[in-house]
Amino acid sequence: MDAATRTALTTAGQRYFELLAKGDSNSLRQAAIPSLAADFSGVETTVKDNQSALAVRRRRHVRRFCWKPTARLRLARAEFYCGVFGRNGQTADSAAFYLNNLPPGKYGVVILDVTSAKSPHTVFVDSAAAGGEWKVGGLYVKASQIAGHDGDWFLNRAREFHTKGQAHNAWFYYLEARSLISPLPFMSTAITDKLYDESQKAQPTDLPADGKTVDLAAGAATYKLTELFPELVGTDLDLSSSIRRQTLPIRMRLITSNVAVMKALLGKYPELRDAFAAIVARAVDASGRDYGRCWR
Repeated sequence: MDAATRTALTTAGQRYFELLAKGDSNSLRQAAIPSLAADFSGVETTVKDNQSALAVRRRRHVRRFCWKPTARLRLARAEFYCGVFGRNGQTADSAAFYLNNLPPGKYGVVILDVTSAKSPHTVFVDSAAAGGEWKVGGLYVKASQIAGHDGDWFLNRAREFHTKGQAHNAWFYYLEARSLISPLPFMSTAITDKLYDESQKAQPTDLPADGKTVDLAAGAATYKLTELFPELVGTDLDLSSSIRRQTLPIRMRLITSNVAVMKALLGKYPELRDAFAAIVARAVDASGRDYGRCWR
């Protein structure tokens, strides 16, 4: 990246971060690319949800990357490899980006590590060059800690669970570690690649994954378990589950079935009591409607 591009991209990213911290959605929308400005509700929600956390903050570190597709047409799948790659793949300063449905243009991302009033956060400003300036192409904010614990803490706990033979707890804590350590959903680094390889070796085969459901017997009924994943609820780490229903019955029957599912999960995986504050069960019908119930 040449010096002029680096300066312009960094300046734009920091300016958009200040607008985010002020809660100025209108100015961010005016600075967005047309396709994002036309459907800005997601960014507005991000700004609203994170304003209080970022109102008092200190920037610690700024990283930036830039790429330009050589293709003249929209790319269904684009991969960009930034920095120096070694014989074994990524190095400390490299990164890879994976994007779908990418039109021609010049793109950049500015990553700001922030110490906020509540907890460390990472802010990502995805930008596209238009009309001689960097416009907002996307905005992502993620907490770097959960209940005061960072990705390294969850990784160490995952390894401890694995050593104790608690494979399911280990897997869920690996997922949480990857989520906290991963910079962006469409970005990987040497650290995330290594963590992915380690976690894949520990993945249990009796959990739903990649569209595969698992039968869960609960009393006289058998449910199709479609998802199991860790989820932050308030300051607690809960385990969230989803079961497939063709239709959602009346509320009392839903409560009964969800409670049965939560009890069956603890019966099948008793180790979960050591890792989570609560179990959440959601019944989801074919249209995507759901009904959830929490059991502590």
